[in-house]
Amino acid sequence: MKKNIVLFSLFVLPIVAYLFFASGVNSFTTLPVISPKVPDLGNWKSLHNETVTLNNKITILGFGGTNIVNNRGNLFNLNEKIYQRYHKFEDLQFVMICPRGTEKDIQGILDALDDFTDISQWHFVFAPTDEITAYYAGLKLKGKLDSNFGTSNVYIIDKNRNLRGRNDEKDYKEGYDTFHPSELSNEMLDDFKIILYEYRAALKKNHNATKQL
Repeated sequence: MKKNIVLFSLFVLPIVAYLFFASGVNSFTTLPVISPKVPDLGNWKSLHNETVTLNNKITILGFGGTNIVNNRGNLFNLNEKIYQRYHKFEDLQFVMICPRGTEKDIQGILDALDDFTDISQWHFVFAPTDEITAYYAGLKLKGKLDSNFGTSNVYIIDKNRNLRGRNDEKDYKEGYDTFHPSELSNEMLDDFKIILYEYRAALKKNHNATKQL
């Protein structure tokens, strides 16, 4: 009996463990779509009077709100945990939608970030509050904007303008709370890596197909 237990421990358990972890990896090779084909940003202008599009970019999208100065710590959390690590990825952008009238506040925040960060992939676009509310409704999310037309959540948008996250009932996640650095370091970073994996796998597949042609 003892011999059988030893043999089971040596040979069967490792195989079971391998299958368990392999199935876990496979189930997370793609990140589910929460809201397909979210609206683009239209003609809203940035600080430099430029238009910004979500097309063909992996976008971290947020809503700054009128109270963004008091909540600037959230931006610094996002900058530290995600932006600084990946901002050199050329197909990535960080976009914050902010109410008109907050331009000076945003410039002050960018000036502070510029002291220790390459801010070239930070984009702030400005719109009337009613248009921001309508745009957010178009994302078709469970969460809501606060009374200042902002939220501490940010959202992952893929190159096809699909909002991605976790759609499991027990682990539903449509956005990531920038108020909590631990959530950025854990859930958001894990999910963001999946998006990058998808992108790199698609690049490799296209490269191999081109070589075959």
